[in-house]
Amino acid sequence: MNSIASGTVLITGPTSGLGKAATLAIANRPASQRPDLLLVGRAGQALTEVAELARAAGATVHHIGCDLARLVDVRDAGRQVKDLLADGAVRPLRGLVANAGVMVADTHNASADGYELTFAVNYLAHAQLVGDLLDTFVAPARVVLVGSNTYHQNIFRRILKVPPAVWRDPVELARPASPDTPATSEQSGIAYSNSKLAILYYAHELQRRAPTGINVSVFEPGFMPGTALSRDHGPGLQRVGRLVERIPRVSSPTDSGPALASIVLDDRWAQLSGGGFVVKDREREVKPFANDAAREARLWEATGELLAGAAAAECGP
Repeated sequence: MNSIASGTVLITGPTSGLGKAATLAIANRPASQRPDLLLVGRAGQALTEVAELARAAGATVHHIGCDLARLVDVRDAGRQVKDLLADGAVRPLRGLVANAGVMVADTHNASADGYELTFAVNYLAHAQLVGDLLDTFVAPARVVLVGSNTYHQNIFRRILKVPPAVWRDPVELARPASPDTPATSEQSGIAYSNSKLAILYYAHELQRRAPTGINVSVFEPGFMPGTALSRDHGPGLQRVGRLVERIPRVSSPTDSGPALASIVLDDRWAQLSGGGFVVKDREREVKPFANDAAREARLWEATGELLAGAAAAECGP
C-alpha cells in the first residue's frame, strides 16, 4: 500500500461526469490500493447513490452535502471533514481532488456571496476548502486541481469558437457582469477560461506556501463535451456534446476518470509538484504567461480579501 492509499482522499463534484468516474475508479481498486473517500457535493439522490456505489465496491465512504456556490456551505464542509478526521471515522487526509466545476451561460449570475458564479464555484470555493484543510493534511499528500487548456487558444479551439482567458485583477473577475453587458456565449467562455487560468496561478502559489510534503498539481482531462459541466446551457448543446464525444481522441469520463484517480494515488506521480500540469496522462509545459509570480501573488492576496469579505457578510454588522 502506498502512502496516499493508506489515508483518505476528498473529492468535490463526485456525482457525475469526471468526478463520478474518478470516484468509482478509486473505489474499485484492490483494498491495498484504495484510500477512504470523502465525497463533497450537492446534497441529494445523486450524492447518496455514488456514495452507495463506492461502498458496494468496498470503500469506506462519507458524503457531505455542500453547495459550492455558497461559501458558508464550503466552510461547514471543511469543519465536517475535520470532525471526521478527529473522530477517527476516516484515515489521515492525504489527498484532495478539486474536481467540481460549472460553466454558466450568463455571467450576470452571482453566487450566494455575490461573486460571478463560474469564478465562485470553479475557483473560490476550492480555495476556501483547500485553505481550511491545509493544516490537516498528513504528508506525503497531494492536492490535485482540475484545470483546462481553454486558458489559451489553439487552432482547434479557435474553430470551435472557444475563447481564451482575458485576465484582469481577481477582484474584477469575481464581479458579475454589469447589467448593460449582454449575456453571450463568448462572455461565458471567457469566464470559464479565466477561472481555469486562476487555477494554474493558484496552484503555483499554493505550492510555495504549502507545508513540506504536500504536492500540488493540475489535471486537464482533455476535451470532454457532453458532461454535466454544460448543464446550464440546455439539452441541445449537451446532445451536440455527446455526439462530439464519438470523435477519435475526444475524451470521456470513462477515459479521464481513471487517469485522474491515478494522479492522486499512483507512485508514478509521486514527484509531481509545483503546480505541474498533466494533460490526460502526460505532464506538459504551460504557456509562459501561465507562470507569473506577480499575478500569482496578487491572486493569493485578492482571494483572501474575497473570502474574508464573504465570511464577514455572513456574520453581519
